[in-house]
Amino acid sequence: MADTTFLHWPFFDAAHRDWAAHVEEVAEALNVDHSDTDAACRQLVTQLGETGVLAPTSSDDGSFDVRKLCLAREVLARHDGLADFAFAMQGLGTGAITLFGTPDQKATWLPKTRAGTAISAFALTEPGSGSDVAANTMTATRDGDAFVLNGEKTWISNGGIADVYTLFARTGEAPGAKGMSAFIVTPDLPGFEVVERLETIAPHPLATLRFSDCRIRASALIGTPGQGFKIAMSVLDVFRATVAAAALGFARRALDEALKRVTTRHVQGAPLFDLQMVQGHIADMALDIDASALLIYRAAWTRDSGAPRITREAAMAKLFATDQAQRVIDKAVQLFGGEGVRSGTTVETLYREIRALRIYEGASDVQKVIIARQAMQSN
Repeated sequence: MADTTFLHWPFFDAAHRDWAAHVEEVAEALNVDHSDTDAACRQLVTQLGETGVLAPTSSDDGSFDVRKLCLAREVLARHDGLADFAFAMQGLGTGAITLFGTPDQKATWLPKTRAGTAISAFALTEPGSGSDVAANTMTATRDGDAFVLNGEKTWISNGGIADVYTLFARTGEAPGAKGMSAFIVTPDLPGFEVVERLETIAPHPLATLRFSDCRIRASALIGTPGQGFKIAMSVLDVFRATVAAAALGFARRALDEALKRVTTRHVQGAPLFDLQMVQGHIADMALDIDASALLIYRAAWTRDSGAPRITREAAMAKLFATDQAQRVIDKAVQLFGGEGVRSGTTVETLYREIRALRIYEGASDVQKVIIARQAMQSN
């Protein structure tokens, strides 16, 4: 059982503790066959919706309880990486609608994604631009009461299974970051094509999408023309700390598994834990986990306390928590010895799951640039 004493830190109130307990109960009851990733993801979205776990992934009033989002991701990741993924994408995929959508846009999609009856996706990355969002080239050309989409998106989570996509395209109001807009797109539109499904070391639904003269109504625009970069960054500002929380969940599970291993595995007639070097590894893991949790829940609490942006806090949390979770899990694999690299074991699965978190929603090196620039601005 993972340590839950952190729930009594001053970042949380009774409602957050009750929420964590509810998500824990739901996560313990999840029983999904992962042999078909698409089917498993659909089933997880349905179950999380039916049990109310998806409730904080959006709101009609444009607000988020980031602490609830982080707590949910931490708990779900500790139990099942794909369940965490399913939860996270329901929020990230509709974050732009929550923050900037019209009442009609919110009424059409948010009740469905919260209930788990519609799957959402966030289509930002392109083949020629990842972290450099301003270099995106996909276009949305105005044509009367419509926009015409042309271009490709890639590494799109839930690509191929989503019912609704928040998509970013260049509308040309200005060069660079100021010439992008955000749109709501559905996969039934002519000109929308899934051209490739992408396989990764930790299976998730991922795809490359192509848009060829794909017409969408002007009412699909989220916010105002040219506001796309601001919208994308605002969404990532909320959800970046939750990536760190997922990493924390993976790390907590790795420590749990390691503690079981070193207390039950014997070397020369004594538990592995009796070796001082092993105790040093366990101490390092516990320290990295607590330090990560402090950064994560500081960021979430700061946002929930009214800060309009948590760029610095979220970047620090994501950078530190994802990098340290990689270290914690690597130590767990080492403590398991040969069993640690046996395919399908818990620590081997965690080893594959954690790696992508240091890349998506802003790679670790990008977070360092953000932190440095924020430090310069505050000096």
